[in-house]
Amino acid sequence: MGGIFFRRNLAILFALLLAADCCKLWAADTKASSPSSTGWFVRWQPPQLLNGSPVFFRVKSVTHLKALSGKWLEHDVSFALDTKTKSWNAIAGVPLNVKPGVYTLLLSGITVGGKDVSFQRRVTIRAGKYRSTAITVESKYTAPSQEQLDVINRDKQIKQDTFKQVSPDREWAGEFKAPLEAPFSDTFGTQRTFNGEVRSVHEGLDFKAVTGTPVAALNAGTVLLARPLYFEGNCVVLDHGQGLLTLYLHLSEFKVKEGDKVERGQEIGLVGGTGRATGPHLHIAVRWQGVYLDPATLLKLKLP
Repeated sequence: MGGIFFRRNLAILFALLLAADCCKLWAADTKASSPSSTGWFVRWQPPQLLNGSPVFFRVKSVTHLKALSGKWLEHDVSFALDTKTKSWNAIAGVPLNVKPGVYTLLLSGITVGGKDVSFQRRVTIRAGKYRSTAITVESKYTAPSQEQLDVINRDKQIKQDTFKQVSPDREWAGEFKAPLEAPFSDTFGTQRTFNGEVRSVHEGLDFKAVTGTPVAALNAGTVLLARPLYFEGNCVVLDHGQGLLTLYLHLSEFKVKEGDKVERGQEIGLVGGTGRATGPHLHIAVRWQGVYLDPATLLKLKLP
């Protein structure tokens, strides 16, 4: 009999611990999701926002809305209705250069009756901790010739034209998944010194993998770019909608072409070491409305 009670109590304890872990995901929402006097509920992931972090906003209103938009850190936020949960969802981000503090999410909606409504939610942003590293590369990547500068400037224009094509409509569906199974070799936000000079901040996430390893799309989207670039090497850019892009650099081979529609997990290329790379690896980047965000955080978000 004692064994039965022990197993029963153990099962109850496990259930309570599991519930506690689930609550941690929306820890910041305990306050944020409390209904205001106007009947708005605002939730976000991750629970603690850092500079450089992507953020998933979920909004509900007791008043039925036919449209909802937002303003966050001087960026327009595009919300899409999730009919299952009857909530409005959006992907956004916190630029790396944003200082710690309290910032306001402005919400503007239109009711089914055509009435304009609005709401504000204050959100705290904390400082992320990022490291520094030193790298040695060929001199052509730190002191390019005039001919190489011409190629770099051409590529810069190509990227600018590509980034202008981002769709406001949501294409992503569900959680973002890692492009391959491999350990990280460098993380987002690292201050990088090339050949003795501080030249950049690492705006992506590096996976240590051998040449020829298949690379998968993080989520559903449209191929905006699939071509070789000077620094990025063979590069694929996917548009996931709502201003969100993912980039895949240094590929040895393309498996998609520009204009293709891809699904999450679909093979889009092979790992390589093209462009400014010290060896074979995959660099992925997440870009939202012109700013780069931490891919590792995006991969952890629980999304519908």
